[in-house]
Amino acid sequence: LPALLFADKDICNSVSHGCEQVCVNTEDSYICKCHEEFILKEDGKTCRYKDVCNSADHGCEHICVNTDDSYICKCHEDFILREDGKTCRNKDLCKSIDHGCEHVCINNNNSYSCQCHEGFVLRQDGKTCRYKDVCKSVVHGCEHICVNNDDSYICKCQEGYVLQEDQKACRRCTEGPLDLVFVIDGSKSLGEDNFEIVKQFVSGILDSLEISPKAARVGLLQYSTEVRTEFTLRQFSSAKDMKKAVLQMKYMGRGSMTGLALKQMFERSFTEAEGARPFSANVPRISIVFTDGRAQDEVSEWAARAKQNGIIIYAIGIGKAIEEELLEIASEPSYKHLFYAEDFTAMEDISEELRAQICEALKMSAHQQDPASGRLRKTGPQPSGPESTTIAITDVIACPNLAVHHKYLFEDSHTHSTATASKDKDQCKCENLVTFQNYATNEVRKLTQRYIL
Repeated sequence: LPALLFADKDICNSVSHGCEQVCVNTEDSYICKCHEEFILKEDGKTCRYKDVCNSADHGCEHICVNTDDSYICKCHEDFILREDGKTCRNKDLCKSIDHGCEHVCINNNNSYSCQCHEGFVLRQDGKTCRYKDVCKSVVHGCEHICVNNDDSYICKCQEGYVLQEDQKACRRCTEGPLDLVFVIDGSKSLGEDNFEIVKQFVSGILDSLEISPKAARVGLLQYSTEVRTEFTLRQFSSAKDMKKAVLQMKYMGRGSMTGLALKQMFERSFTEAEGARPFSANVPRISIVFTDGRAQDEVSEWAARAKQNGIIIYAIGIGKAIEEELLEIASEPSYKHLFYAEDFTAMEDISEELRAQICEALKMSAHQQDPASGRLRKTGPQPSGPESTTIAITDVIACPNLAVHHKYLFEDSHTHSTATASKDKDQCKCENLVTFQNYATNEVRKLTQRYIL
């Protein structure tokens, strides 16, 4: 009976059918259907697009693939899907990103690393490359030795040579500009035979130098009871003439006034009047002092003055030479500037070692460093002798009434001091540079003890 009652009725319009799109009557019921391009979902009522990928803004970079009522993104061959599920990257990561590798990019699972071509190494940034051996990869121009220095290079010289101003060419240590004054003991204790050995020693040193007005200038003093200038720095411009003068030196053969000789060396031998170059030229000033016994006068004052004025002193003692005097004469450190032997048979060895030490001093000068003697750096031309000397004290040293970081004017006792100089001397209790250094050393020692203890 119910079937007959509903036979001619439109059930879709008489009930809440729930069809999303189309309701279709059947004999005694209804079914839901969908519009074209849609398909019915499993609930039998709602619809979905047959092709979701074409119906929605799926965002797939490469390929959209329908899955029931949704979709998934896929990538073309040789690509893989990124974590966002939409975009793709090359399976070869190096090709898919701006890796920044200068030479070669190597894939490493989900990452990469940079490598360099043969003959190169990776820099610390992990991307750029440099030559393993820069010296072999460029025309470096080094005359002797090229040394790799990170991604650049520096030139160095073989032993016995120093680098010239162009930082490429080399010259012998003793080819450089140098003002050298020998101070030779001609006392009676030496003897004429040994005096001849000393002359040979001087000639040997001269053979290792390039003697010329622009290179090495050499002067020589002989001392005994008095001091005699055998030749000045300006007198000879060739080794031949100089060696001839050495050969013709007459042995004085009397007392041993070493202090007097040091005084003349300091006051006269290194003056421009006798051929020394001005301080502004930065030419090393070296004195080689030879003695065979105890001095008959005081050596410490004039040795100290010479060293404080920038003269490097090498002391050579033979036989009865007194170690204490040699230490007073020689520059610091003594192991580089003091030579002693029991007799004259060692003169050749001393000559060789002395040439090596002079070479080292010239290397330091070439690099504009202060010599190992610890002397103070001068601020400009400084006259030797009785003229006042300006020294730049760069260390800050505690004086009673002021911190010393200034230029002090020290004058010899026989010159007239300026008011400022006298005031500074009183404040620091300094009458000359030697006293000042001693005072400063004591003050530093006191401060050290105070803060340590």
